[in-house]
Amino acid sequence: MKVRPAAARSSVILAAALFPRDGVQPDMNNADLIVAMLKAAGIERGFGIPSGNVLPLMEAMRKGGVEFVLTAHEGSAGFAADVTGRMTDRPGLCIATLGPGATNLATGVGNAWLDRSPMIAITCNLNTDQLGRRIQMWIDHHALFKPITKATLRLEPGRIAETVAQAIRLAMAEPRGPVHLDLPEDVALAPASESMTELPPPSKVPAAPDAVIAEAGELLAKAKRPIAVLGSSAMRIGHPELLRAVIERHNLPFATTTMAKGLIDEDHPLCIGVIERSCRQVQRKMLRSADLIVGLGYDTIEVEYEAWIADVPLLQVDIERVDVAPSVAVALEVTGDIDDSLARLAALPSCSNDWTTQELDQHRARFQAALRPASSTFTAHAAIDAVRRALPREGLLSFDVGAHTHQIASQWTAHAPKSFHITNGWSSMGFGLPGAIAAKLARPDLPVICMLGDGCFQMTVGEVAVAKRLGLSLPVVVLDDRWLSLIKVKQMRRQYPFYGTELQEEEYTAPPQHYFGVPAVEVRNPEELEAAVRKALAASGPTVIEAVVDSDHYIDTVFD
Repeated sequence: MKVRPAAARSSVILAAALFPRDGVQPDMNNADLIVAMLKAAGIERGFGIPSGNVLPLMEAMRKGGVEFVLTAHEGSAGFAADVTGRMTDRPGLCIATLGPGATNLATGVGNAWLDRSPMIAITCNLNTDQLGRRIQMWIDHHALFKPITKATLRLEPGRIAETVAQAIRLAMAEPRGPVHLDLPEDVALAPASESMTELPPPSKVPAAPDAVIAEAGELLAKAKRPIAVLGSSAMRIGHPELLRAVIERHNLPFATTTMAKGLIDEDHPLCIGVIERSCRQVQRKMLRSADLIVGLGYDTIEVEYEAWIADVPLLQVDIERVDVAPSVAVALEVTGDIDDSLARLAALPSCSNDWTTQELDQHRARFQAALRPASSTFTAHAAIDAVRRALPREGLLSFDVGAHTHQIASQWTAHAPKSFHITNGWSSMGFGLPGAIAAKLARPDLPVICMLGDGCFQMTVGEVAVAKRLGLSLPVVVLDDRWLSLIKVKQMRRQYPFYGTELQEEEYTAPPQHYFGVPAVEVRNPEELEAAVRKALAASGPTVIEAVVDSDHYIDTVFD
């Protein structure tokens, strides 16, 4: 966060040289101006799929030094832009053509909307005089994106720089999210008639009142069995170390939501694990034994409080008022800038409580044991453990949505912020592989692994060609069990017959030698998997590792 403004200022100076205040160079068009503004905001690449209407913007990106990354599907471009925004603290960029390109892109844009990732989504449209007519591929993009963006704006001559600056400011302002820009082709090609607009810093959320902070301190001091729960709003704070400062200052046992894993190292002795995933009843029992729940950046988009909190009073610390059912006993809300609130909570007199180290240790052991029922087969939980052993401590994981999401969330140990990537607001299948590609591009210095189920792999297998084209060292671990296992478990719970959820009837045979030139290997036990992942991490390109697993334990662990 301290580096970005300086980098942004240098980009503004460079762009201002190209677009001086008293006029612009005659060979510069509006697409060039858009790219210069994006680059000034620190955006280094955009993901998308071209069409003729996209070419002017792509050419401007080529000339302007913003990389265009060709994906296999526009939805993947959106997911990749989402993770880029999370990783870089700058808006991710995704690009699509009109009509079907825009509708495909909308899935990834919706992800950024509910998961609150900063994003600029650009659709490249017909010429201005054709908009609104019954012409091939045209639909109303503003109507499409309005429900899933903070704003949907048309790029118009004479207001290009102003509109792009507005979009960037909105995307970065809390709560962060996507902004849609619609670019008619004639506008993109028209000579630029404007100078650069400086990018103001994003607006800050006002600080919580002093009296509310003092009252929060009183609640913490009175509590004998408080538990903090970290949520996804805390992912976006400027100083994650403040979370640990509050936890340690007040000796608070803490859990996390799925997306908040790693904000504090989960090896911390006060960590009790993730909530509302596999073996959630073990966690609910622990949470309901508290006499105060302290929500630190808890966003109910991941799971509503009433699902698990029972009658335990709630102290909520977030950027906005909490959305709860009437049954939730809200004791106090500390609403304001989270960094500021955490800093002041950490400065309060320390609190003691009745939790013992032995009690927390016993709970962790009980929870972890429940996640790994004994079996003589190659289970999904054994595969997840093998991948965690193979990935260095500083490595990043991007995974997908399904039964394996629940198991990974509860079982995986995350050690650092921005090391554990999943969607748990939008919760769309197809996130894992483009998310991993984006994470590796953002942090090429760190090892990255993608782990996903076979259903998700079938959805996004084309993206392995993207990883190959980019030369990314990326193990793609596919947990193959031949089913859409999460829905299969729900069918079992509801006593429905299995129908429409089997991905493959026949037994697995060896995988093909490659997918689009990406080598594929098969593993049948944890040792083979761990060895294959270590080898793949050292490879010069991606590797698909098909782990044929027994997922029968999901009926007991995923929905206990």
